[in-house]
Amino acid sequence: MRGKNVLGVAAGLTVAAGVAAVTMTGVAGADGAAEGSVPPDGARAVVEISPNPAQRGEEITITGHCGGGSGLKAVRSGISGGPEFLENIRIVSEGPERFEARATVSGNIGNGVGTVAVDCGGQAGVTLLVTRG
Repeated sequence: MRGKNVLGVAAGLTVAAGVAAVTMTGVAGADGAAEGSVPPDGARAVVEISPNPAQRGEEITITGHCGGGSGLKAVRSGISGGPEFLENIRIVSEGPERFEARATVSGNIGNGVGTVAVDCGGQAGVTLLVTRG
């Protein structure tokens, strides 16, 4: 169960760091983080989802880099206590410089926003997936 806790803490730190940095500077860069902000150690992986928004039953691709971590170990959804909304998660490439995974959006969810987190062996990252029916 330790992996779940690490992802939850890292995801919270990443979101909190991003919100705090944007709030303090009021200026966001192209990647959504504040100019000059640095995520805390343990939360430096970068993750993107395509397509986003996604529909129920649609396959999505999760890509990114591990920000100094050893490589992609796991992908999780619904880490904020909500239900898992990704099914059939498959790691295609686990490299630390570029990783790729694929998953299917659950057919039993509605419209909304959920968190998707990655564990990169020492670094974690989180992003949001918008779902629509």
